[in-house]
Amino acid sequence: MSLTDRSDRYLVIGAGPAGLLAARALGHAGIPYDQLDRNPDVGGIWDIRNDWSPMYESAHFISSKTMSPLPGYPMPEHYPDYPGHRQIFAYLQSFARHYDLYRNLELETSVEWIDRDDGGAWRVRLRGGETRRYRGLFICSGNTWDPSWPDYPGEFTGETMHSVSYRNDEVFRGKRVLVVGGGNSGCDIACDAAIRADRAALSLRRAYHFIPKYIFGKPADVFADGVQLPRWLEVRVFELLLRFVVGDLRRYGLPRPDHRVMESHPILNTQVLHHIGHGDLAYRPDVARFEGKTVHFTDGSRDDFDLIVFATGYLVTYPFLDRSHFEWVGKYPDLFLSSLHREYDDVCCLGLHQTDGSAFAFFDMQADMMCNFILDQERDPARAERFRELKRSRPDLRGGLRYVDSDRHATYVKKAAFERYCLKVFRRFGWKRFGSEGRSTTRSLSDRVSPGGRALWDPRGSSGRVRSPLGPPRA
Repeated sequence: MSLTDRSDRYLVIGAGPAGLLAARALGHAGIPYDQLDRNPDVGGIWDIRNDWSPMYESAHFISSKTMSPLPGYPMPEHYPDYPGHRQIFAYLQSFARHYDLYRNLELETSVEWIDRDDGGAWRVRLRGGETRRYRGLFICSGNTWDPSWPDYPGEFTGETMHSVSYRNDEVFRGKRVLVVGGGNSGCDIACDAAIRADRAALSLRRAYHFIPKYIFGKPADVFADGVQLPRWLEVRVFELLLRFVVGDLRRYGLPRPDHRVMESHPILNTQVLHHIGHGDLAYRPDVARFEGKTVHFTDGSRDDFDLIVFATGYLVTYPFLDRSHFEWVGKYPDLFLSSLHREYDDVCCLGLHQTDGSAFAFFDMQADMMCNFILDQERDPARAERFRELKRSRPDLRGGLRYVDSDRHATYVKKAAFERYCLKVFRRFGWKRFGSEGRSTTRSLSDRVSPGGRALWDPRGSSGRVRSPLGPPRA
């Protein structure tokens, strides 16, 4: 099979939020690139039609539209505070059209294998056999599609499924359902089961703080953003606030959390407490073992179930790239600022961020950082060398917090600490912001059409200011 030489450009793998932000930054920086995605459209996990997507019908944004848009591109004003997955998918499509990202995008194109060649470039083999040679990689293929299954003693003879396969609550009808796992998806699915199943229970390995989505009438992240306090006081204030707003979790039969309120990924869900309080959902501790359809729990109790949903997280997998190309910390590759490869100067991995807020702004900043480094390698080798040394360092970005001991929190950072550090790096190296603050690559209105040929609405309006591209919802 012949080799297609694309070594003058970078390859962006994936067209979810991280991949779209990487493509915009590369375009604004003037760096040639191609973008591939195995799916029929942009959106990544937010397109529920993708059979690998972890999306389900009741899924909504965990953070609010106010605090979590793609930088420089606000969500529509008519969207609710917490948009549903279909609204986020439409928003991502609109972002791609506005910045003309479909132009360099090859859809329904899968990467099967990648390796470094003797010349330092990357050989990329696509499904179908074509092999290309690229200068570097932006790996944006996501980390919530390869399910992590727990291993418990015994055998469960009922039905089992991982949350990645869950789509709607019809699967619960007429069944006794156990949801294992207390992340945001696990809690959402448990609430669906509480409504639809004959009987529903939620098994938690550890105790959690449950944070309401609204505090004093404001989305929780909007409220938190307006409270600027020293870290030690911030924790105390929010723990006191939760004591008033949520109350003592032991009243619901739940264990008291063994960590401070900000020392674990936030669970924004108080509907779980509503359903437990109404008797529609039962709490169970961690699973000890299985025996037929009987589940034995660590407190010595047991119960029978027809279906178990394992909301037990995901593996970080790059099936097209050998693991030996990375060092690993827990389940995550060891990267500078969760994105830049420490040894390779031509590899950036976006979408791995673990933090206490929306990650879209971080993807944008990380992509900008990589684009500046790429340009410096050609235009300012001395500055590139200084950054090369910096990206081998490991700054403490936990913001003074001690996170719980788990794989997910092995590379966890506090949003404010991460942002401050990144801005300091940009100032130190005199770098530009190419993404949200860069020039738009959008063509004239007459040229801006959807892939289906429909003319697009002008996102700048008469004022020239970028505003939401999506009109009122259709009837």
